[in-house]
Amino acid sequence: MNTNKKFFTSESVTEGHPDKVCDRISDAVLDDILAHDPEARVACECCAATGLVMVFGEITTTHTCDIRAIVKNTVKDIGYTDPEMGFHYNNIAVLNTLNEQSPDIAMGVNKSLETKNGEDDGFEIGAGDQGMMFGYATNETDEYLPAPIYYAQKMAKKLTEVRKNGKFPYLRPDGKTQVTVEYDGDRVKRIDTVVLSTQHSPDVTQEQIRQDMIEHVIKPVLDKNLIDEDTKYFINPTGRFVIGGPQGDSGLTGRKIIVDTYGGYAPHGGGAFSGKDPTKVDRSACYMARYIAKNIVAASLADKCQIQLAYAIGVARPVSVRIDTFSTGKLSDDKLSEIVNKEFDLRPSAIIKTLDLRRPIYTQTSAYGHFGRNELSLPWERLDMADTLKAYI
Repeated sequence: MNTNKKFFTSESVTEGHPDKVCDRISDAVLDDILAHDPEARVACECCAATGLVMVFGEITTTHTCDIRAIVKNTVKDIGYTDPEMGFHYNNIAVLNTLNEQSPDIAMGVNKSLETKNGEDDGFEIGAGDQGMMFGYATNETDEYLPAPIYYAQKMAKKLTEVRKNGKFPYLRPDGKTQVTVEYDGDRVKRIDTVVLSTQHSPDVTQEQIRQDMIEHVIKPVLDKNLIDEDTKYFINPTGRFVIGGPQGDSGLTGRKIIVDTYGGYAPHGGGAFSGKDPTKVDRSACYMARYIAKNIVAASLADKCQIQLAYAIGVARPVSVRIDTFSTGKLSDDKLSEIVNKEFDLRPSAIIKTLDLRRPIYTQTSAYGHFGRNELSLPWERLDMADTLKAYI
C-alpha cells in the first residue's frame, strides 16, 4: 500500500456561470470608473436571476457611468444572445441601487492611523477593511499554480473558446469543470478524474457532447503524460443541461472565491475580489501576497510558499505577516519573513504603486482565475523580484 498516495480536487466555471456573470459585471463597472477616475472608491456588487440584474454597493467617484449599458454589453459579450437561453442581454431589467461610500469607512481610508500620528511619506491611505489575505505559489506547474486548479481553469477557458469560435454551435455559455489529481507525496503523479458539465441546446445527444468534449476540450489542455487508462471522465453526468445561466440558478458577485484563487489548495481569508478598487486590501493585498510568494518560489528559496497578511481598517501597515514554506524552504520561514518585510512595502498605497493597480485591468480577471494568467501580463504575476531574493541564498 502506497501511504504517500493522496488526491486533491479543484473546480472552475466558465464566464457564463451565473456567479461569474455577476463577477464580470462588477468588474466591468469598476473598469469603466477607473478609466475616468483612477482615485475612485468602488465596491460594486451584483446579483442576477431570470430576467433581472441588480447592481448595488458603494461608489464614490466623479464619473457618471451608464450601469444599464455596462450590464447589457457584458451579458451580450458573454454570449447570452439567444432568447431561448432564458437570459437575454436585451430582455433583462437592470436595477441600480448604488450608493456613496460610508464616510465612517472613508475617513480611515483617506488618512491612515500612521498619518494621523504624524507619519507621512506619501503613503497615507489606510486599509479599506480588516481581515486576512493569503498568497500562494508552487513549482508543480510552470504557472506556479497547484495542478488541480491549473487544469480546471484551462479546461473552462477552452470550453468557452470552442463555444465562441463556433466549433460546436450547440454549446451555451454556462459550464463547470473539475479535476482530481493523484499525488505521490508532493509530486503530481496522474490525473484521476475529470468532470465537465456544459450547457447545451436541446437538439444534441449526450453521446455527441461526450465525444466532442473529451477530444476537443479535455485532451488538448491536459498533460497527456498524466492521463492513463484508469483516468475517469464524467461529462454532463446528470444527462441534460439545457437550462443554465441565471435562469437555472441565481448568481452573486464573490461566490466563487476559491475558483478565483488556488482551488482550495491554500487558505482563503473570505474576501472577494470582483468589483473592488485597490484600496480594498481584500483584493490588492491578495495580489501582493501572490506576487511575493511567486517570486520566492521562482528564486528557488522554496518549492512552495504561502503568505498570510492581516490588516486593521484605517491602519496602513499589516498587523501580521506570516510565511509557511511547508519545510521546503532553503531558508527558515522566520528568515524569509524578515526578507519580505525588508524588500516589500505592504502598506496599501505602496501596494497600489508597486503593482500599478489604479487602472482598468480587472474585467479580464473575472473568469478563469486571477493567478497564473500569463497571457494577460498581470502585474502581480511578474517575476521581477526573483533575482533580488535569490541573492539571499
